[in-house]
Amino acid sequence: MTTLKGMTWTHPRGFEPLAASADEWRQKTGVEVKWEKPGLEELEDLTPVDIARDYDLIVIDHPHLGQITADNCLAPLDVEGREDEREAMKKGSVGGAFEAFHYKAHQWAFPIDVDAQVMAYRPDRAPSLPDNWDDLIKLAEDGHVMLPLRPPHNLLTFFTLAANAGTPCRNDGAGNLIDEDDGIAAYERLVELARLVPEDNQAMDPVAILEALSAPDTQASISPYVSGYALYARDGFRHHRLGFANIPGLGERGPAGSVLGGTGIAVSAFTENRDAAIDYAYWIASGPVQATLYAGAGGQPGHADGWKSLEVNSAVNGFYRNIADTAAHAYMRPRHNGYIRFQREASDVLNEALRTDAPAIAVIGRLNKLFEDSF
Repeated sequence: MTTLKGMTWTHPRGFEPLAASADEWRQKTGVEVKWEKPGLEELEDLTPVDIARDYDLIVIDHPHLGQITADNCLAPLDVEGREDEREAMKKGSVGGAFEAFHYKAHQWAFPIDVDAQVMAYRPDRAPSLPDNWDDLIKLAEDGHVMLPLRPPHNLLTFFTLAANAGTPCRNDGAGNLIDEDDGIAAYERLVELARLVPEDNQAMDPVAILEALSAPDTQASISPYVSGYALYARDGFRHHRLGFANIPGLGERGPAGSVLGGTGIAVSAFTENRDAAIDYAYWIASGPVQATLYAGAGGQPGHADGWKSLEVNSAVNGFYRNIADTAAHAYMRPRHNGYIRFQREASDVLNEALRTDAPAIAVIGRLNKLFEDSF
């Protein structure tokens, strides 16, 4: 029996649907897929090459593509004879999710999980949902707002604020990350909101925010820019169910510009079972599987068939339907080799700047220089 070894992320949303797929795939093909979810401490000293040598299938984020492909770690998935399947995935893309894994003329992964920064709220407590910035600030002044500011999520919110205002950060090559005036405007909005949320938000990531928001003793009721997790929209998943909605618009673009998130499934360039691994990748990313087995096992589909499914939406109180506009017009982060280092360093710059009230012009200068140096 052929056995494939796969690596995914530790959250149930990242592991459970893939683990659930293994039984059906073994029954269909005789191929066994063993999924592992190593922790960050286990991956700390491993290079992309190390990981690719250890695993046949790898779940990746699109911003890592530049680094991973520079090290020749992945097998391209745009193989001959399967054009119709790829075209079906492309047509079923949630916004730019499929395009996000197409880099330097090849398709390196297929989206199996999609999210974006969306608005999460407590239906039982939120006094209203803000449509614009002024409404959001009023709610924040009244203590209703939480925001994940732990790096890199402070940077992702900066990206969202810039793109939603119609001045997106560069994601297509070298140059300044953002025009100075546009960057200052986005940063000043981030500062304005960050000053109005609880101080402990500086150390919180999206999951921590969603956990706090759904807890019985929370004081806040809204998080306007937080990664969407459909599990929190399920009845009974936590003490209080969360609702999800499109982000508030800064101008005339509605909810466009939210940072695109999610993951894709890739195949190691070093696998001895390349055909078997590619077959599994095509199957698990296909519309019919994404809308049934994958979503039913707690996954967050990367295909529009799952997002449009009445059954899938019913299980999560319309989660996908309610944030569809945000996801469809999301902003894709840079993917060049060097971006991940930039994301880490730029997030630290913002973290320090928010803590010390650094001048906006100096912060944008630092971000632009870091971006320039990342190429």
